[in-house]
Amino acid sequence: MSRASSPPAGLADLDQLRQILAGIAEGVILVGARRDLLWANAAACGMHAVETPAQLGRTVAEYRRLFRLRYRNHRPLVAAQYPLQRVASGEAFADVVVDVQAQADPAMHRVHRVRGQPIVSKHGGTQVRALFITDVTDWASSEQRFEKAFGANPAPAVICRVADLRYVKVNPGFLQMTGYASEQVLGRSTYEFDVLAGAGDRDAAIARLSAWQTIPQTEAELAVADGSGKLVVVAGQPIEMAGEPCMLFTFIDLEPRRRVELALRHSEEKFAKAFAMSPVPAIVCRADSLEITDVNEAASALAGRPPDELVGRTLAALGLLGATPDRNRVAAQVGAHGRVRNAELTLALREGESVDVLVSAETVRIEGRDCVLVAYLDITHRKRRELELADAVEAIMQDASWFSRPLIERLARVRRGDAAGESAEMASLTRREGDVLALIGEGLADKAIATRLQLSPRTVRNHATSIYAKLGVRGRAEAMLWARERGMHGLTAPARKARPGRA
Repeated sequence: MSRASSPPAGLADLDQLRQILAGIAEGVILVGARRDLLWANAAACGMHAVETPAQLGRTVAEYRRLFRLRYRNHRPLVAAQYPLQRVASGEAFADVVVDVQAQADPAMHRVHRVRGQPIVSKHGGTQVRALFITDVTDWASSEQRFEKAFGANPAPAVICRVADLRYVKVNPGFLQMTGYASEQVLGRSTYEFDVLAGAGDRDAAIARLSAWQTIPQTEAELAVADGSGKLVVVAGQPIEMAGEPCMLFTFIDLEPRRRVELALRHSEEKFAKAFAMSPVPAIVCRADSLEITDVNEAASALAGRPPDELVGRTLAALGLLGATPDRNRVAAQVGAHGRVRNAELTLALREGESVDVLVSAETVRIEGRDCVLVAYLDITHRKRRELELADAVEAIMQDASWFSRPLIERLARVRRGDAAGESAEMASLTRREGDVLALIGEGLADKAIATRLQLSPRTVRNHATSIYAKLGVRGRAEAMLWARERGMHGLTAPARKARPGRA
C-alpha cells in the first residue's frame, strides 16, 4: 500500500478518519510524531499545486526545501515557525496566514490560513497531528488591492479595530494633514487619540462605532501634532479586515475654508469701518431691487434724512437716482456691466432744492449676497461756480476791444464749455512738452526747436510723439493747428543754456 493510503501505525481508525478528512473542503496534512508527513487529502495537494501527497515531501524538513513560506509582512519564516514544524511539535494554534511559494516554480504563489490540531486515539494517546489549510489567495489579493488603494488615496483616512477601538492602519494623507508619524497613531485607542472630538453628536457617533454601524458625516476638531486643532468633516464606514470588524474613518480638511471665512470676515469688518467713516456719501443696496440695506453718515446728510428712514426703501423711491430717464440709464449700465462711473445726475432730495452729483456704482458681494455699492460726489457748488464764471465771461466779452484775439478765443471756449476738456489735455503735458508744442505751433522744424531749446533732435522727436498721443492728434500738422487754435504759439520762454550732462 502506498504511503498516501497506508494507515499510520497504532491508529486503528485511520481509514475512517481519512474518509472523513478526504471529503472536506479544507486541506488536511497529517504529521507523525517523528515529523514525517503521513497523508494529505486532495484539497491540500491542490492548494500546493501538486497532484500527489508525495510531491509535498516525505518529512517536514523536505517540505521546507520544496516550499518557501513568508508572513504577510514579507518576513520569511524560520524552520521552527513553519506550521508543519509547530504542529509536529504538538503545538495547537489557529489562524496563521502565510504566503506559500514553490522553490522550483516561483510563479506558484498561494496564500494559506492554517491551524494546527493534535488528534487523539481511542486509548487517549496523541499519535497524529493534523494541519488544516484554507486557501485565502483571493481574499489576500483583494486585501492587497485595498492596501494599495488605501495608501494611494489622497483623502486622509485611518482604520480602527472595533474589538479594542485601536487604530490598525493610517494612510499618508492623514499623516500629512495632522503632522503625525505613523507610529504615533497606530496602536493608540480612540480614547488616547479621539478623531470624533468636538463632533456635533459625539455620544451617538461613539455608540455607532461600538455597534459597527455607519457614522454619518459630522464636523469635528481634530488634534494635530503641533498641539493645535484642525476643523474637519469625519465619517465612518464599517469594513472587515482579516475577518475582524473595523471602522474606516475618512476626513475632509475644512481648515482652508475656515481660513477663507476668517479672512472674509476680517475683510468685511474693514469694509464696514471704512464705509462708515468715509466722508464720501455711500449706500449699500440689494442688487436685484436696489433696496437700501446700509448708509453711512455722509449719505444720510446728503439725503437730509436719518438712516432709519433710508434703510428698507429703494433708491428710486427716495429720488437717489434722479429722474426716470437717468434712473433707467444708470440701472441699465449696472445690470449690463456691473458698474457705472461718474454719471452726472440732478437729485431732488430737499424741498425746493436740487443737488447735482456724480454717481458711481459697483456690484459687490457682502455676507454672501449680491449688492451694489453706490457713491455720490456732490458737485452742486462746482456747477454754480462754472455758471457764474460763464456769466462773467459773457459780460466781459460785451466789450472785448482791448483783449488779444487768442484770449478772446479762449474766453469764447470757456463760455461754450470747452475749457474743462482742454485744461485736462494741457495738464497732461509736461513743461518741456508745452515748450515743444508752442514752437510746433510757430511752424518750426525739429532741428530749429532743438536749437531753440538746446535739446538734441532725438529728444525733440520723442517729446513730439508723446504730445501727439496725449492730445489725440495724428501728426505734426494737426498739432500745429491745435496749438494755434488755442493761442499757444509764441508763448515759449527764451532759449536757455543747457545744463552740463544734458542733451
